[in-house]
Amino acid sequence: MTDQELKQLIESNARTAQAMLDSMVEARLEREELREGIQELRSGFTRLEDIVARLTTVQEGMTNLLASLDNDRPTILKKLNTIENKVDRLLEKSEDSNL
Repeated sequence: MTDQELKQLIESNARTAQAMLDSMVEARLEREELREGIQELRSGFTRLEDIVARLTTVQEGMTNLLASLDNDRPTILKKLNTIENKVDRLLEKSEDSNL
């Protein structure tokens, strides 16, 4: 092997080694980006879990409110009936006094 061939072989090996190093650096950067993406996804999932927990609490509160309204409905209806009866009596008195 001549000096020129040896020099070319060394240069070729150096370029190959540099390309491999560049490829390793690029792969390392890609892995880091993937790690960051995974971390962002985890953070997003945590936020979603928090939102679901809050929505569940709101839903439970609404259910309790509706149940409370159902329990209060008979009382409210009784009061409305009482008011209606009083209005009816007043209207009857008013009609009787006009006659």
